[in-house]
This record gives sequence, structure tokens and C-alpha cells, in this order.
Amino acid sequence: MTLVNWSPLRELDDLFNQYGRLMGRSATPTAERGDGNVVEWRPVANISETADDYLIKAELPEVAKKDIDVSVHEGVITIRGERRLENRTSDEKHHRIESFYGSFARSFTLPADVDETKIQAESKDGVLTVRLPKTEARKPRPIEVQVR
Repeated sequence: MTLVNWSPLRELDDLFNQYGRLMGRSATPTAERGDGNVVEWRPVANISETADDYLIKAELPEVAKKDIDVSVHEGVITIRGERRLENRTSDEKHHRIESFYGSFARSFTLPADVDETKIQAESKDGVLTVRLPKTEARKPRPIEVQVR
């Protein structure tokens, strides 16, 4: 016999999931994309800054490179794609699936000092790293305004 620690929070989570299924609602967070399609989950992302660039690291486990699209439009970078549920064998019995599957999208407003023409993205080990190089900072110059 296996002993399992009781967790009231896990029980509450299970209750909400069961309620959602009964009412025809998904327990996963959803959002509307610009094209009218529903986004079923949002991967977590960390944003950091170095002296030369900004970095966005998005966790995309089991997402193939071909299923990831990174685009920039009007100062907003959007990462979108799809995590597909892999085909399972018929003799495999699932007891619980907590991973999110389906389409996803994340958008971030770019800082003014990003060089949009030099943005690079790399997907490795389930993490998408987007490098946003900074432009050279404009040096402030005094402007003389004549008073009339």
C-alpha cells in the first residue's frame, strides 16, 4: 500500500477542475488572439537586460521549432505557436494530465532603444531565447531656443 500525503489545496484544485468540466468550461486560462482564435495557454517568460541587449526567455517544453513564430509589428513582439499532444499508444492508461496543449501567444511592448532589424531567436532544450539588441544611445545635445 502506498501512502499519499493529503493536501487540501490539491483537493480544492481537483474540485474546481471537476466543476469546470461539468459546466463545459476549461480550467486552463484562455484569451482571444487578434485573428479571433482562442489561445489556450500562455507559457511563462522571463525578461532581463544586459548592457547590450534585452533577453526574453520563454519556457516552451515539447514545442517544435517549426511550431514557433516570432514577429514584430509596430513596436510589439509576439511569440505564438502550438504545443501538440503527442500520439499515445492505445495500451497506455493516463491517470492525470496537467500539461497545457494547444495554441499559445505572448506579446510584449518593445523598449524604444531596441534595434528591431537585428532581433534573433533560438530554441534549445525547451526554452526560446529572444535577443533584442539595443541601439546606440543618442547623446543629448543642447538646443538653443530664441525667445522673441
